[in-house]
Amino acid sequence: MDLSRPRQTPDDAGPRERELLEENARLRRIATALMERVESAGVAGGAPYAAFEHAVLLAEQVRERTETLQRTLAELHAAKAEAEAANLSKTRFLAAVSHDLLQPLNAARLFTSALEEHPLPEPSTRLVGHIGRSLKDVEALLGTLVDISRLDAGVLEPDIAPFPVARLLDVLAEEYRQMAAARGLELHYVGSGAVVASDLALLARVVRNFLTNAIRHTARGKILLGCRRRPEGVEILVGDSGPGIPEEQREAIFQEFQRLGGNRDAEDRGLGLGLAIVDRIAGMLGHPLRLASVPGRGSLFSVRVPHGRLPVTSPPSQATAASPGLGSVLEGARIWVIDNDPGICSGMAALLEGWGCRALTATSLADLEGKAAGAGADVLLVDFHLGEEAPDGLAVAARLRERQPGLPVLVITANHDAAIKGLTRQLGYGCLLKPLKPLRLRMALVDLLGGDSA
Repeated sequence: MDLSRPRQTPDDAGPRERELLEENARLRRIATALMERVESAGVAGGAPYAAFEHAVLLAEQVRERTETLQRTLAELHAAKAEAEAANLSKTRFLAAVSHDLLQPLNAARLFTSALEEHPLPEPSTRLVGHIGRSLKDVEALLGTLVDISRLDAGVLEPDIAPFPVARLLDVLAEEYRQMAAARGLELHYVGSGAVVASDLALLARVVRNFLTNAIRHTARGKILLGCRRRPEGVEILVGDSGPGIPEEQREAIFQEFQRLGGNRDAEDRGLGLGLAIVDRIAGMLGHPLRLASVPGRGSLFSVRVPHGRLPVTSPPSQATAASPGLGSVLEGARIWVIDNDPGICSGMAALLEGWGCRALTATSLADLEGKAAGAGADVLLVDFHLGEEAPDGLAVAARLRERQPGLPVLVITANHDAAIKGLTRQLGYGCLLKPLKPLRLRMALVDLLGGDSA
């Protein structure tokens, strides 16, 4: 129906009707013009209803794509949560089984160290040395893996306590002096009487990594180990005369699987995780790190540790101050060893007897009481984990101290739990972590027996 065509006016229409018909025709023309304007403003070649249909279609497509995106994001979140749960399960498992992983390694290290104490033919000495180095490599790699897993799993908590910095650095200097000499290097150590507050075991891990890298990447010259007193704390320094580190690599070397330099000898079996562990541990402890290096002249790594204050104790007796050397202190010392692993017991007996001690080993408290037959001991070495059903090493030590008050106790464990270390310290016991380093054990025994403290 064409609205623009005017209707014919009847001949017999009156004035009023004619006026209304003309007005109706005018309105129809206006409506026709408006509809043409609306149609011309729509989509090309379409009409207003076609434009409406197009808008509805677009809205439906947007809705469908939004729902698809939401489903994809939900699947990604679920996959990420599953991957994180699997990774956390892996790290927690590795952190939990570290005790079982380190037990056989600890026994092997004890036997090898005991062999090194005996005079052997030259070919046998070389073979024992190769075995010892291989075991140290395994210990370093396994320790790195376990440390990373503990840090990732969040099961490694610091045990902050005050201690003389020499208690840590004297032992490291003696140990790494031998390693440096084997590579034709000189280790220069400057001792310090400063007291710091930190987790001794974790701080040792940091300084060990500094020393290992310094020796590994220095072909000739010297290694420096020492301290500087700062207002904010004690800065422990490890310097070398190696090739140095270019400016652009100084941040990258603290990341996982990054290696210092490009020259690797046959003995370099690191994973490139050492400085990554250093960075994480230092961050957890709140100890700032510093690196200064001049390419071609060497590098200086340092960690700043807060000052500490030791509790007031009585001064050492004259007998202690005049104690003779290590050998005479250990000679004839009666050492009790309790460990539920027979291999550990045998290895400890061999090592201790090589130092001149009289070792009595047992796999349980009942076993020890049967063998001791009422005799006493000078030091008790006890493993913390003595089996699922057995009491732990702290309970065993308490039982034995009831019979022999004041018995010096050294707890040995592969568990890095800060609560265990804190409890042993509160009880006045020493604490060493597995796998045992023979020099650290020897110095701890000398300390407990009243010799020169390490």
